[in-house]
Amino acid sequence: MAVDPGLFGPNSVTWNLHGDPAMWLGGVCSLYLQALHPRAVAGVVQNSIFLKDPFGRLSRTASFVGLSTYGTRDDVHEAAARVRRIHQALKGRDQDTGEKFPVDDPELLLWVHCAEVASFASATVRAGFPATRAHLDQYFHEQRRSAELVGLSADDVPGSVGEMADYFSAMKPQLRRTPDADLVYEFLHAPPMPPWLRLPMRVGYRPLGHLSYSLLPDWAIRLYGRPAYPEAGATSGAQAFRLALSAIPKRLRWSVPSRHLLDAIARLGRSATPRPALLP
Repeated sequence: MAVDPGLFGPNSVTWNLHGDPAMWLGGVCSLYLQALHPRAVAGVVQNSIFLKDPFGRLSRTASFVGLSTYGTRDDVHEAAARVRRIHQALKGRDQDTGEKFPVDDPELLLWVHCAEVASFASATVRAGFPATRAHLDQYFHEQRRSAELVGLSADDVPGSVGEMADYFSAMKPQLRRTPDADLVYEFLHAPPMPPWLRLPMRVGYRPLGHLSYSLLPDWAIRLYGRPAYPEAGATSGAQAFRLALSAIPKRLRWSVPSRHLLDAIARLGRSATPRPALLP
């Protein structure tokens, strides 16, 4: 009986890029980018308890990415159906017009998808993941399958580096800094913590939160209007972060926030362990 490799399989760019330690930076970076869309960020702020549960939403999002990458097809489609049902029940209110809108509006879903995967790709490559332009083209093409999970049509989703760049160019006039974006910015720099954790978090996490912000595209940083680390410094910081996390035993690193990758290796064998040598 054939073993289910999931949506992508070990020889995909997705499989190997998503197993890279720099994905942590890419994930946080994507949240900064997503927050520049006024309706997308309003939908999150108005429907999320992230201020009371600072790492709950982050871990759930990371877990879904892990499951969609490494889970079996049945498990992935079951989880995606739950996500779609949740989104179908949620509404947001436009902060400028007062108009209500569905959070699963295809244009919003497309923005969130593109901001997410573009940030994953950009942050990991700047941190040292050895992906070529051809690899990134393949990655965005593969990620059309992830977009389908949330209800998008693959044909409507950028499937190459060039198409992704064109998409962001077309979106820039709609993007801006809002009070909701500022709320996300502050949250990602200093998540609410119990008093006994505030000092360690300020010392240990805040520089990483700002590093993730500094990995945004230049145009996104200009929209925020807040200082970032210099480009060379941000790149060096991302490379150092990747190197530091690479020193952590893989079984420990891949068990947080979920064990989907470890389960996939157990299912498919050690040859499925993500590594750059598996890139197509």
